[in-house]
Order: sequence, then C-alpha cells, then structure tokens
Amino acid sequence: MNAASCDLSCAIIGVVGRKYLGEIRMAMSQEHKDALARGRKESRAIKAYLKTIESRKPGRPVTKDSLNSRLATVNNKLETTDDPLKRLDLLQSRLDIEEALESVEEVANLDEIEGDFVANASAYSQRKGISYTAWRRFGVPAAVLKKAGIPETRRR
Repeated sequence: MNAASCDLSCAIIGVVGRKYLGEIRMAMSQEHKDALARGRKESRAIKAYLKTIESRKPGRPVTKDSLNSRLATVNNKLETTDDPLKRLDLLQSRLDIEEALESVEEVANLDEIEGDFVANASAYSQRKGISYTAWRRFGVPAAVLKKAGIPETRRR
C-alpha cells in the first residue's frame, strides 16, 4: 500500500506509507480516568482491611508492650541459664519475639484501615457484586458492614 492509495481504513489502523504505526488509540476521558482511580483506591482499602483481619489470630491480641515484656523475661533467663540446650531455645525465642515486634510495628492503625474500608466497601460491593454473606464468611464483622452501609441479606 502506498500513501496515495491509503484510504480511511489505513488511517484507522495506523498505516502511513508502508510503515505500520500500530493501532491508533482513543484518548481516555477524564471521567474514565477518574473511575479507574476510584476503583484502585477502593481496591487498596478493601485489600488492606481484608489482609489485616485475616492476619489477626483469635484470642487476646499481641501488643507491643506484651512482646517487650516477654523479651525482657527471655533476656533475663539467658543471662542466668548455664544449660546450652536451654540457652539455644531461649535464643530462638528471642529471635521469634524480635520478629513479632517488627511485624507489630509495621501494622498500621486498625481504626484507620477499618475507616478506609467503611468508606469504600459499599461502592466496591456494588461494583463487584459482593454480597453481605460473602463479607461475613470472609470474617468481616457485622458491625463493620453496618457502618459501611452494606445491607444484610436473607441468604446465609
């Protein structure tokens, strides 16, 4: 195909002369860009909250203070223990506690994460077709779903 014989179909697929320039893309509207940004924001908030509740273990929560207390106890025992096997166990305990302390410090404020979830969950649910029952089966508390404005459904 030469430039003289190129018709509208050539312009649409991006042929100029004998060179294929690729598909011509239409510019995205600002509305479309805003919708994509909103979807990414909602997804980040939902994912952060779900990861947080998934990582929480049942029972009494582990706090930074309780871990520091356990670490001090282990360090005291390490100083007074002569048994090599006991020292080895205590050293491993110290490593485990230090690792847990790092992860506790990295976890963001649950209230902030929950607030972001509450602000975005209703729109996300409608957009993705996620039901109240699915949220509950994942482990999201009913009170949080109520705050988010996700209505309880009859199906259980």
